[in-house]
Amino acid sequence: MEELKVRVDQKKLERAANVLKCVAHPVRISIIDLLEQRERLTVSELQDVLNIEQSLLSHHLTNMRDKGVVRTQRGGKNVYYSLTDFTISNIIECINGCKTF
Repeated sequence: MEELKVRVDQKKLERAANVLKCVAHPVRISIIDLLEQRERLTVSELQDVLNIEQSLLSHHLTNMRDKGVVRTQRGGKNVYYSLTDFTISNIIECINGCKTF
């Protein structure tokens, strides 16, 4: 019988845990879903779809930026948000495919 062991590097596990803690909110998962559909979006564009207060949305985006999930880029008067790594959007496929949700 093969030896049982953890197959993921400790640093990678810690990073995954931090990212998962960060995105463990319906609004944040929705933001990931929207940013996967469009490469970059402004706060106004996100707010139009999510229908939440701008201050609450900004709080979520700041948290996601601080944890390295999204990045910002200024373009004229607008600040655009985009995913730092599109593989995070795999979480949407997992949620849609999971029978317990």
